[in-house]
Amino acid sequence: MASSDALYHVGFGRGDLGPQPPVLAFLSGDPDRARYIAERYLTGVKKLSENRGLNSYLGRLRNGRPVLSATSGMGAPSLSIVVNELVQVGVRVIIRIGTCGSIQPYVKPGSIVITSAALCRQGAANDIAPVEYPAAADPFLTVALAEAARALGVEHHVGITASVDTFYEGQERTGSANPHLLRALRGVTEEYRRLNVLNYEMESGTLFKMGGVYGFAAGCVCGVIAQRTEAERVVLEAKAIAVENAIWVAVEAAMRLE
Repeated sequence: MASSDALYHVGFGRGDLGPQPPVLAFLSGDPDRARYIAERYLTGVKKLSENRGLNSYLGRLRNGRPVLSATSGMGAPSLSIVVNELVQVGVRVIIRIGTCGSIQPYVKPGSIVITSAALCRQGAANDIAPVEYPAAADPFLTVALAEAARALGVEHHVGITASVDTFYEGQERTGSANPHLLRALRGVTEEYRRLNVLNYEMESGTLFKMGGVYGFAAGCVCGVIAQRTEAERVVLEAKAIAVENAIWVAVEAAMRLE
């Protein structure tokens, strides 16, 4: 049973986190990924809540450090709610572990992208800070993620991500229920490619702006599961290794943090 200070959406409060509450959280859009991280990579796991499908687990890294493995849901509006409530319970470091689509030919499915900053095209982020406010990852957390990837021998790329609100239209996909893109979105992928943007995803820009405004360290590592220079489809045969690599790197980076 959740404590009396449980927050409305995440379904738990500070009273559920024990005498040594975690300050670090792994945040995944997929509730199954949050559960997998807890079961595979953490010890002494306690399920905190599955409220609204926002699965959250408390556990420890192999060095004994307490951490949360939590679910953000899909997209920036859902993430903004979860992150706000995680900060309310004392979290000060958030590593998003997600998936993404590459828009550069050299960023291959199965590899990972560590986002240093986001081209942020998200309505939720505009409620946090103005459009001009930088959507930048914490530099020390980004370095920790890159060093972890290098140490583990994981193929990785560090750079700018296009963080957008929609999976289909916003990422210039036409092979869906709506083949008729707005004029402003036609050719946007090639434009971003020429700006040296590495990939598309849907949450990091808002997460980074929240980190800047709220005062917590935010990082993002995504497994590459689509190669948009070749096709719109998700490369399912690469998804498992890409996700595992992203988790592996995030956990190793967390171990390296002070």
